[in-house]
Amino acid sequence: MPFQKNNKLGAKSFNEEPFDKSPVSFCVRKGVKEKLKAIPDWQERLRKLVDELIDDVGDSCQ
Repeated sequence: MPFQKNNKLGAKSFNEEPFDKSPVSFCVRKGVKEKLKAIPDWQERLRKLVDELIDDVGDSCQ
């Protein structure tokens, strides 16, 4: 059975606003990637930390 577009039972987004189509990536030290992926909900938690970092730096730059 093929997937039907706009199916009302399809996946729903948990986000209030859409993500940028171009991801941000950066290099980390050896072993960090595996440890990070072992943390439950790591992507959303990292997004919140990035938002906090931007807010903190934005406050000090003004």
